[in-house]
Formats: sequence, structure tokens, C-alpha cells
Amino acid sequence: MSEQRQRALSTSGEALYQVLGLDKNCTHDDIKKSYRKLALKYHPDKNPDNPDATDKFKELNNAHAVLSDVTKRNIYDKYGSLGLYVSQQFGEENVNTYFMLSSWWAKGLFAICGLLTGCYFCCCLCCCFNCCCGKCKPRTPGEEDPECYVSPEDLEEQIRTDMETGVTDGDTPIVHQPTNASEKTQLIGDGHRSYT
Repeated sequence: MSEQRQRALSTSGEALYQVLGLDKNCTHDDIKKSYRKLALKYHPDKNPDNPDATDKFKELNNAHAVLSDVTKRNIYDKYGSLGLYVSQQFGEENVNTYFMLSSWWAKGLFAICGLLTGCYFCCCLCCCFNCCCGKCKPRTPGEEDPECYVSPEDLEEQIRTDMETGVTDGDTPIVHQPTNASEKTQLIGDGHRSYT
């Protein structure tokens, strides 16, 4: 029964204050004084024969670390030990967002919006028809696209016929200069220009 009570206090944000023997609206100086007094009392070097003193000293250090940090203390006061766990997992700045999104009204709003817009159904159909059995279906490594496949024999035959007929499609590079090179362009001027 006492462990169940300890868990309830931990989620309500009071257990760390009880470890230090303080109430929730104590000051930072009260926390510091109480920690120093209890740390001296339960320090493992002063109580070498008492194994419970070591555990109590660890609890005191944990309580002091949380309650002396202003941000962690605010999170603990508002959400209890669950808030501290969430802050370790997602960051201290995301605790309020986590608890807001995990509230019953946020989940209900998400469900209602999805049902009213039919978005869940549309997303499922879009994924299935495009990825599983549609155009965007992933190809296996040995499978070739039938629209783009050209056999090597057909490709060689096409190259030979293009060379014989002299057909150029604009992709072949120009290898000879034009024979009429008497044109004057703006780059080759009649006179000498000076840039002074």
C-alpha cells in the first residue's frame, strides 16, 4: 500500500518535496538548507554500517537536482514525475505540447477531423493505388521497364542505319568548322578599339 501511495504522490508532484521534508510553496533557500542538513545526516561516509543511508542520500540528491533547477521544478510542480520523464525524452520545451496533444479533446478533434474529411480513407487509397499496384510500384532489382527497354541488337541496327542514311537528330557534335569564315561579327571588329 505504501508503494502505491508513493507512486500517486510522485505523479502529483509532491514526493520530492516530502523527501526533503518541505511543502510545495517553499523557497529556493529552504530547499538548499534542507538538502544540506539532510545530506550531512545521511551521507554514506558518516553512516558506513547503514545501507539505507546510501539509498536515502541518492533520493536527496535527485530531489535537490530537480527542485533547485527552476525549469525542472516548474515541470515537476505541474505534471509530476511523468513530466520529468517526458522532458528527458522530448526536451523541456516540448512538455506542454506533449500533454496538450495527449489530452482527450486533442485526440477527439483529430478523430473527428479525419472522419469528416475522409482523409484517412483517401490516404490509404492513394498509397495503395500508387505504391502497391500502380505506376509508382517499386521494381524488383532484376525487373526492367518494358517501355524503356531496347535490345542491344536493335540499338546497333539503328546506329548503323542512321550512319548510312546520314540522319542526324541534333545530338551529334559538330566536328568541322564552316567553310565561309569571312563573316564579321561583333567580336571581330573593323577597327581597333581603345578602352581609355
